[in-house]
Amino acid sequence: MGKKPKGFRTPDKKELAKGTKENGKLKNEFYEKELAKMQLELVKLQEWVKAKGLKIVVIFEGRDAAGKGGVIKRITQRMNPRLCRLVALGVPTEKEKKQWYFQRYVYELPAAGEIVLFDRSWYNRAGVEKVMGYCTEDEYKEFLRSAPEFERMLIRSGILLIKYWFSVSDEEQEKRFQSRIEDPTKRWKLSPMDLKSREYWVEYSKAKDQMFAYTDIKQAPWFVVNADDKKRARLNCICHLLGMIEYKDLTPEPLKLPPRQKDSKYIRPPITDQTFVPQIY
Repeated sequence: MGKKPKGFRTPDKKELAKGTKENGKLKNEFYEKELAKMQLELVKLQEWVKAKGLKIVVIFEGRDAAGKGGVIKRITQRMNPRLCRLVALGVPTEKEKKQWYFQRYVYELPAAGEIVLFDRSWYNRAGVEKVMGYCTEDEYKEFLRSAPEFERMLIRSGILLIKYWFSVSDEEQEKRFQSRIEDPTKRWKLSPMDLKSREYWVEYSKAKDQMFAYTDIKQAPWFVVNADDKKRARLNCICHLLGMIEYKDLTPEPLKLPPRQKDSKYIRPPITDQTFVPQIY
């Protein structure tokens, strides 16, 4: 568990040094090359999961702007969305608030042959709900007692559960928040709740420590990703994920295209009958 995936060669120290800039950041060319290699392995993993009927759940939690979304995007970029599904639930409805807390998450669990990625999960109760007072103290305590048993039940049912916590420093989070404020294309990433979380930095830290104390269990431990460097965080997390599951290359062989049907008797309607998008570019 958590070992380097078979058939995937990670760079040695010399190669890593060559791929690193003077400021310590990874060179774009090196990063893209390593990412492409890992995405190929993810496709192989996907085919293995499908063939063996595995059920994989990967949870991504962490501070706001810690880079969870960026990692998820790179994982899913080359994968079949029918086999690798992203779940990012919004605020619960009035009906969901009256249900068993885990109920709406159970609905999203994978069937055989599926991978489900949770961009935030049932751990909302241990984080934002606790800090912002969206749940009662009794509900919070019950969650801390129930979550480990709920996860053990999932594991006994045959689900492989992997949990990642993305750790970002106060200074780096501040930089990313400012970047989102300045860039109109990124402002949608900032919600009033994200800004509010800045006021409760210490409370969130305490809540995270308490959450780990109860839910960092042997059957489903928390894996912490150092996320101050986005590119390194992405590569390290994906490499670790690949090493969590033993798989073999079941990539289908290249297909042969059949000859196209001849249209000797088919008469197409005039092109002028169709409305085309203007070719401005």
